[in-house]
Amino acid sequence: MRVKHTVGLTLGKFAPFHKGHQLLIETAINEVDELIVLVYDDPIINIPLSIRAGWIREIYPKITVIEGVNSPNDSGYTAEIMKIQEDYVLKILDGRTVSHFYSSEPYGEHMSIALKAMNRQVDISRHTVPISATKIRNDSFTNKEFVHPKVYRDLITKVVLLGAPSTGKTTLAEKLAVHFDTQWMPEYGREYWENHQINKRLTLEDLLKIAETHIEREDALVLKSNQFLFSDTNAITTYLFSLDYHGKALPALEDLAKTAESRHDIIFVCDTDIPYDDTWDRSGDVKRKEFQEKIIDDLNTRNLKYYMLRGTVEERIDQVSKVLSAKENSKFNLT
Repeated sequence: MRVKHTVGLTLGKFAPFHKGHQLLIETAINEVDELIVLVYDDPIINIPLSIRAGWIREIYPKITVIEGVNSPNDSGYTAEIMKIQEDYVLKILDGRTVSHFYSSEPYGEHMSIALKAMNRQVDISRHTVPISATKIRNDSFTNKEFVHPKVYRDLITKVVLLGAPSTGKTTLAEKLAVHFDTQWMPEYGREYWENHQINKRLTLEDLLKIAETHIEREDALVLKSNQFLFSDTNAITTYLFSLDYHGKALPALEDLAKTAESRHDIIFVCDTDIPYDDTWDRSGDVKRKEFQEKIIDDLNTRNLKYYMLRGTVEERIDQVSKVLSAKENSKFNLT
């Protein structure tokens, strides 16, 4: 006798996707042959639909994820609202039969009736996973245990500080981390240079290694960060050093520099308006100004938006704070 093919459906905004949602999905995966997840659009919470759907696809690549463009925004249990919601879901399914409807909300009752499916409610009391998307939006750092690393990484606003040597990047990055109670990524190139330079020079392979290791360390720090991660330089700077040293760069380093164009959410450039710190490992104030021009020219060529920082450390912290507090620069505007 042929066993009936079972199809489960669940829906939500998943803003952001958390372990309560994972419990729901994993319960369904274990109970049905096929699972569909419908991700509702959400004009109020500024996490793009594609990002939210992408989280689920990446974590559960074998299930079907549908992006519910122009989904209804009204919620509640009036006859009119329930009918709107039911009609929308039925339209999305386009005649496809669903055997189980999964939810952790009271709407599971009326939606399952409309779908002629089993009403399968999971942890509706939130005892197993005591969390909500609202709590995570209000304080993602405190509630990070309830968020998958792939999701948490996207909730962090990644800030990079660029600028020629002796423009105050390291000091500022460290101070910003203290100011915002978060992490900062030191320039790995400095550490590597001190241990491997020969006559103040590095090989093409050395420079690629610097960029690769800097990225690896930065990725690890994201998961420890609180709202922001401040990084001292990126692969674009390393690429420019390679051009400066050798007149060329390895293709792999050039690729990392290209990837760096979208790796960070906000770019700041520290100006040369502070005194030059003439240490033995640097090449002089004239070289500082020349390299600063190369950085700015490169950013303009790549058509990347950036903010110039000038003045004392305190003045620069204030400038950064104002940019980060602006809604258009807040990652997903969670709060």
